Amino acid sequence: MESGLLTTHVLNGADGEPAPGVALSLHRLDPPLMVWSLLGLGTTDEDGRCSGLGAREALRPGTYKLRFETGSFWESRGRTSFFPYVEVVFSISDQQQRIHLPLLMTRFSYSTYTGS
Repeated sequence: MESGLLTTHVLNGADGEPAPGVALSLHRLDPPLMVWSLLGLGTTDEDGRCSGLGAREALRPGTYKLRFETGSFWESRGRTSFFPYVEVVFSISDQQQRIHLPLLMTRFSYSTYTGS
């Protein structure tokens, strides 16, 4: 897959550091059936980043979701989490745009935005 079309950066806000080893998946909504199709899997690196989640032809205009396995991340650190996973649903209208979706998380909260 081409690198950089869809990227993310997961930050562990509780400890003020990147969140390495967070499993994630990218899905696209099939409008006629209203079901999600898996497009790709990834894991954040030591800096909490994951890039190259979708090839340009796969990220055509439509509705997508990026699912972060946050509960597993916290469990691997001997902690519990209120959120077993976080799903961020977003729309792509321009197939040429680059998208960056950071996730700032703690065991009991999260926030996200579209970045550059």
